[in-house]
Amino acid sequence: MSTATTSFIDRRIVVDWLGIAPFMIFALMFLIIPTLYLVTGAFFTPDGEFTFKNIVDLFTPSIMSAYWISIRVSVASSIGGAVIGFFLAWAIVLGGVPPWVRSGLLTFSGVASNFAGVPLAFAFLATLGRTGLVTILLRDWLGFNLYSTGFNILSFFGLTITYMFFQIPLMVLILTPALDGMKREWREASEILGASTWQYWRMVALPILWPSLMGTTLLLFANAFGAIATAYALTGSSLNIVPILLYAQIRGDVLHNANLGYALALGMIVITGISNILYIWLRTRAERWQK
Repeated sequence: MSTATTSFIDRRIVVDWLGIAPFMIFALMFLIIPTLYLVTGAFFTPDGEFTFKNIVDLFTPSIMSAYWISIRVSVASSIGGAVIGFFLAWAIVLGGVPPWVRSGLLTFSGVASNFAGVPLAFAFLATLGRTGLVTILLRDWLGFNLYSTGFNILSFFGLTITYMFFQIPLMVLILTPALDGMKREWREASEILGASTWQYWRMVALPILWPSLMGTTLLLFANAFGAIATAYALTGSSLNIVPILLYAQIRGDVLHNANLGYALALGMIVITGISNILYIWLRTRAERWQK
């Protein structure tokens, strides 16, 4: 290899690394270093002494209750989003809908999957709150009082429905490429062998799609578990989930122990980290199947 070629390759490598340097610096400053700070801080007292007390204190009833409510909301919204999102994705890919329906739904999903925080909370309060539009229409036109059934938008069920607004579109966006990857030859081969539509889905399609389905559901779980803006704007402190408890600790309203707050954040990192690792593993398996 000539000197000129070697010099060109070296310059190309330098340019490539310069291109990703801003991202690496950003990730280091706002993701990696803060995470390491939280992890190490969870094992120290405010005086700087090493301790496991902060980890042990995570198992107190109030904190365990917050974790349990967060897990329940995340599981419910991820399963609901996965089921509804799967059928929506199936309809636009394999259901024979017009192309404009597919493009419109995917565009809406791209917007709705990022619609969260205060605007989403306000939208649901204006729709399903005690004086919301749907609540008033049901009461005045159909004589049905939604809140007499025990429904409350500020409850576990209300927060789950609100989360599903961005969980369903996210499921559609992630699962649509997986359904697009289903080869027509697989369906034709199963029909030649005499398989019914149900047998094709039970024995061929679903086993292939299963890693994508499970992986995306885990991703939805992690997405809901770490959400705070929507929950705080919707319920305030009436629903004791982990992100709200951590937010209150950061403001100095509860716990009065910054290192216990670090331990609380460490627990969230562990749970969401496990979910994302399993998602990556399942996603890798799904891509290998579809090659």
